[in-house]
Amino acid sequence: MADPRGFLKVRHRELPPNRPVPVRLQDWRDVHEQLQEGQAFLVAQAGRCMDCGIPFCHNGCPLGNLIPEWNDLVWRGQWADAIERLHATNNFPEFTGRICPAPCETSCVLGINQPPVTIKNIEVSIIDEAFERGWVAPQVPQRLSGHTVAVVGSGPAGLAAAQQLTRAGHTVAVYERDDAIGGLLRYGVPDFKLEKHHIDRRLAQMTAEGTRFRPGVAVGVDVSWSGLRARYDAVVVATGATVPRELRLPGRDLDGVHVAMDYLHQANEVAKGRDVPDQITAAGKHVVVIGGGDTGSDCVGTALRQGAASVTTLAIGRRPPEERPADQPWPTDPVVFEVSSSYEEGGERDYLASTVAFVGDDEGRVRHLRLATTEYQVDGRRAPTPGTERDVPADLVLVCMGFAGPETDLLSQQLGVTLTDRGLVARDETFATTVPGVFVAGDAGRGQSLVVWAIAEGRAAAAAVDAFLMGSTELPAPVTASTTALRA
Repeated sequence: MADPRGFLKVRHRELPPNRPVPVRLQDWRDVHEQLQEGQAFLVAQAGRCMDCGIPFCHNGCPLGNLIPEWNDLVWRGQWADAIERLHATNNFPEFTGRICPAPCETSCVLGINQPPVTIKNIEVSIIDEAFERGWVAPQVPQRLSGHTVAVVGSGPAGLAAAQQLTRAGHTVAVYERDDAIGGLLRYGVPDFKLEKHHIDRRLAQMTAEGTRFRPGVAVGVDVSWSGLRARYDAVVVATGATVPRELRLPGRDLDGVHVAMDYLHQANEVAKGRDVPDQITAAGKHVVVIGGGDTGSDCVGTALRQGAASVTTLAIGRRPPEERPADQPWPTDPVVFEVSSSYEEGGERDYLASTVAFVGDDEGRVRHLRLATTEYQVDGRRAPTPGTERDVPADLVLVCMGFAGPETDLLSQQLGVTLTDRGLVARDETFATTVPGVFVAGDAGRGQSLVVWAIAEGRAAAAAVDAFLMGSTELPAPVTASTTALRA
């Protein structure tokens, strides 16, 4: 283990400081201060790891990251060995270390009676140090298999599958309908959470390894799904769950009411230096964000940087408790009240707020949101309480209620894959669909989930594809499709 008495010597969590709010609201850069070499507090935090006999952090992490091992190596100053152990289970720790909610930390054994180890922060520090020192090199396969694989979708699931399959010797092409590779990492997550150079440098590694990228190609439109299957020996569907969950209420068609991803996509394009005609912007407006999850938080930070007059986040449920509730015991991942970096920057949060209607003016623009207090019914459902209606100013309303599932119309029509009752792409335990040679990984088969699950499924699907093509595989498979369904 690291320091046998580390958790007794250092009993508190220490995280890198954030840049001052007035400063970071002036740009789109990472909210965190740039860490300097010789990060003593990181070593101290790594030393708090107890190297438990049963490391529950492994169970909390879908990738099965070897957390105690690389904590020990960081504590000993063996950073090169630490990145080797980290990369053994995780293709993209620079992504998970920044945007994963870290279920590993809520299952940390130390967290039973102390603040848990800062696993996520140590993870991202290892990969940043590795890139800085030039330790992240292309892993070019020694020989080619002669087989070809198409990966459709360039989010974390697609990229993980592509990298694993390329390293196994297959010729892999990644198709992406957007003009740049990265999926929602590129156009859904704001730069203040994930600066895009982190994506670009990983793509440079993958290109050097032999992965081919085809941005700007909409499979199903520019090339048919059946044509793609005929051209390649195997196809991996990693298109994500991009159909937004809607809020069909009176006034939904008013100008100024948008789903979150339309807004965030444009904001990311502008941050990239592009001119977006008729951009959806929060500048000078009263903004209401419906939904208090990660996407809602991203909208808050974006609206504040655009100069919103006010930002209010609405949640239909109760304010979560600040401590782990009794019915969500360790090592489960509890629902607790959290203050993200975006909520630190400003805005209000309103709980037990049920949206009743969007109210507009004579020109068809939204001007108010009609709310009512949420009432919990006997069967557990939530509904507006009659007689509690009130109006709040709203010039821009962003619906951040998650995603209903993947876009499957063209996929099912052109390829004939079977769908589940939830509208997901049906698959067996090996991530194989009902069409031979076609596999599905990530949110398209699982439903909306975390980046760490997407990478785990991409790695596992790659192993299944390799076994399908070669008869056996040496690629690691951290999860099965049945496991992901049970743990979803």
